[in-house]
Amino acid sequence: MRFLVYLAAGLAGGVLGGMGMGGGTVLIPILTVLCGVPQHLAQAVNLLSFLPMAAVSLPVHASNGLLDTRGLLWMIVPAALLSALGGVFVQNVSGTALRAGFGVFLCLLSLWQFAQALRGLFGSGKKGA
Repeated sequence: MRFLVYLAAGLAGGVLGGMGMGGGTVLIPILTVLCGVPQHLAQAVNLLSFLPMAAVSLPVHASNGLLDTRGLLWMIVPAALLSALGGVFVQNVSGTALRAGFGVFLCLLSLWQFAQALRGLFGSGKKGA
């Protein structure tokens, strides 16, 4: 049965990751809540699973003309440096604190997405938008 949960997590994470939305938003909660995987391990699995997802989805997005590489280095360099620092930092943070922080992040992200959807439904005050 656990295999099916892992398979569902992989499918959900893969679909979202392939769309560029961040599969970890689904993968981490599935691993921690449904599979009982510790938070640190779930986050590490998410990082590792991102590599093949990116390797497969990047050429698809490129062939569809959906890549804009202007300013790419200005994003990659600080993101890589801060990712390394974040990896070192979380080693000393408890799993409970990581879980709470990730939960707060997901709640804030959900509220923001909900507000954006409402704004789109009811208009932003612009004609023809």
